[in-house]
Amino acid sequence: MSPLGRTRSAHRSVSSRLLRLIIFLLLSLPDSKGKAIWTAHLNITFQVGNRIISELGESGVFGNHSPLKRASGAVVLPEGWNQNACNPLTNFSRPDQADSWLALIERGGCTFTHKINVAAEKGANGVIIYNYPGTGNKVFPMSHQGTDNIVAVMIGNLKGRELLHLVQKGVYVTIIIEVGRMHMPWLSHYAMSLFTFLAATVAYLFLYCAWRPRVPNSSTRRQRRIKADVKKAIGQLPLRVLKEGDKELDPNEENCVVCFDMYKAQDVIRILTCRHFFHKTCIDPWLLAHRTCPMCKCDILNP
Repeated sequence: MSPLGRTRSAHRSVSSRLLRLIIFLLLSLPDSKGKAIWTAHLNITFQVGNRIISELGESGVFGNHSPLKRASGAVVLPEGWNQNACNPLTNFSRPDQADSWLALIERGGCTFTHKINVAAEKGANGVIIYNYPGTGNKVFPMSHQGTDNIVAVMIGNLKGRELLHLVQKGVYVTIIIEVGRMHMPWLSHYAMSLFTFLAATVAYLFLYCAWRPRVPNSSTRRQRRIKADVKKAIGQLPLRVLKEGDKELDPNEENCVVCFDMYKAQDVIRILTCRHFFHKTCIDPWLLAHRTCPMCKCDILNP
């Protein structure tokens, strides 16, 4: 065997031993499965002038100790300037026409358990807690043992402040909380770091043994980055559920220009930055392929 052949054979032997070691380490990892995380769909409805506006989105997560069930009602704020409901004597400004209500409470000042119990004792049908300022719409499953059977959901700060300002302006806002999807994280931070290190090691060994490292084409990387940006932009475009009486259901109004069908009650539409709207199931694949509004060619990445 030539020296070059012996060198390559040695490299393959080393790679084989390292792969066996990696597999052993992965199988030896401790069980790091955590609790399931359940997302919450919030169907938000409010009236501005003569228009009834509905928003439907997967914008929250259920608390770790919350029952996974539907809850609905008018959005009600704690009375006074402090919105964290930490005072046991906190009252809530429940509208007279509301049969059931959901407390909208700011995070901070006391435990989640305390906030939820204060609202529950006042008769809330559920509790929505919005995150700290500066966190955008980041959420996490709260821990709130001892809150009995009341639904508790966390939403992002931006969405929470939006609801807060609507109610403070006297707008009557109702929310239906529906159970969304389950997520099961199975890797701890330690396991993820170890997995990343081992994956990088394997990749390096394969490239080293191949003698000619393969560098991804810059054009391919750019296309992947653009596709990821488009998916993110689509997810940030608002949704509406059409209801009887909406002007979009008028036969004289324009149809969806993607499928050419008329809009019907309960259709979910997505509204673009140019204010044109289409069926969600029609426009999402279109935007993923074309990135622009089919009517005015507005680019969703450069509105």
